[in-house]
Amino acid sequence: MKKKIAVIGSGFAGLSAATVLAEQGQEVYVYEKNEQVGGRARQFSAEGFLFDMGPSWYWMPDVFERYFKRFGYHPRDFYELKLLDPGFTMVFEGNEIIEVPADFEALCNLFESIEKGTADKLKKFMKEAAYKYEVGINDLVYKPGLSLTEFADFKLFKDVFRLQLFSSFSEHVKKYFKHPKLIALMEFPVLFLGAMPEKTPALYSLMNYAGLKMGTWYPMGGFHKVIQGMKTIAEEKGVHFYQNEPVQALTVNNQRVKHVSANGHSMDVDAVIGAADYHHIESKLLEKQYRNYDERYWSKKTFAPSSLLFYLGINKKVPGLRHHTLFFDNNLKQHSEDIYVDPKWPSKPLFYVCCPSKTDPEVAPEGHENIFILMPIAPGLKDEEATREHYFEILMNRLENYVGENIRNHIIYKRSYCVSDFINDYNAYKGNAYGLANTLRQTAILKPRLKSRKVKNLYFAGQLTVPGPGVPPSIISGQVAAKELMKQLNL
Repeated sequence: MKKKIAVIGSGFAGLSAATVLAEQGQEVYVYEKNEQVGGRARQFSAEGFLFDMGPSWYWMPDVFERYFKRFGYHPRDFYELKLLDPGFTMVFEGNEIIEVPADFEALCNLFESIEKGTADKLKKFMKEAAYKYEVGINDLVYKPGLSLTEFADFKLFKDVFRLQLFSSFSEHVKKYFKHPKLIALMEFPVLFLGAMPEKTPALYSLMNYAGLKMGTWYPMGGFHKVIQGMKTIAEEKGVHFYQNEPVQALTVNNQRVKHVSANGHSMDVDAVIGAADYHHIESKLLEKQYRNYDERYWSKKTFAPSSLLFYLGINKKVPGLRHHTLFFDNNLKQHSEDIYVDPKWPSKPLFYVCCPSKTDPEVAPEGHENIFILMPIAPGLKDEEATREHYFEILMNRLENYVGENIRNHIIYKRSYCVSDFINDYNAYKGNAYGLANTLRQTAILKPRLKSRKVKNLYFAGQLTVPGPGVPPSIISGQVAAKELMKQLNL
């Protein structure tokens, strides 16, 4: 019998869950509080520029392919992928740079030129990382994390030391590489996981394999093209979308959600998947007795950073920029401590610049540049306009020094985005940008549960539950939540 299922949130996890459920013949309704679907992967246009609001790194292309293949499609049916070469540029003190080539042999030669003997070490490192990727991405992350017993079928216990679930990523990297630039290059991908390298499991060297061996890609037309493709399939499967419809309450009776209330009206449901902010759903939509976790639990969790973002439209070309540029010209450890150890606005921030107009003529008028600047910060910081502007000047000074020319006088569009915006737009706990950090104590079954303990037909998906932060994990999370819900409903 067809069930009526509500999905809260239309980001990657929500779209993924909704489409899987609809494919199984269920009646699915997606509630999205904003005008546009996509969650953090929304897009906006201004002054002839097209800005992706959130994700900009397309890694793990096989996860996208696996998702689209499930419904009889391929990513190329919805967008063109381009391999970036160099994949990204890292800027160090004195404007010294490392350009990371797409070709792995060229990367090995680069390592060897920086530290003798590291070409072979990189190959060995990547061989281990490839195994972790194969097991981690193709099996481990598709587990719901409800019980240790679910891991037995793929020999987790036998291979636990090889997977390095409970050892430090930073220590693992330093066994292979000594040069600080190479260490920075290898450690930077875990910043996407939202924790200091010392606190991140060595399992996540699989991220190095994803970024350095599988390549850094770009979907032409912007990251929102992925969302549009997912939404197209969802609608084809019969998913109904309610936009500008923030959910206000979940009515529970006999330990089951019976009604979803949004914008003053109510809909009867058989089940709910909460793919919006986990904390918000529990603390604002459920009565206290139906919550998995209290405020004390959330306050003790390590969250991934928030971000200060700037979207800039520039009325000239900037030859010195690549598509992705990472500024490591200050100390990574100090910035990390300002996020995780003693949360405060950073004294010497690192930052990232994305210039998609280097690859994609659609995102900026001819002869112009589209520039996106991101500075990671601790979640929960006081966010004032004067503070945003203070850091804008700091970041622009360093960016202009690096490219060797004035950019500020050529800005014809500017928009900032920070902690308060993440809270207002996404109900993000403390304004976090990425979700819950993948620390040693917040991995797999140690994350907030995908299934409610107190409401039988309520499940969660997204970056605050398994498998964790990032676009591919969110796509996987929605599929896992849908599968578990279908099992519970005997579908």
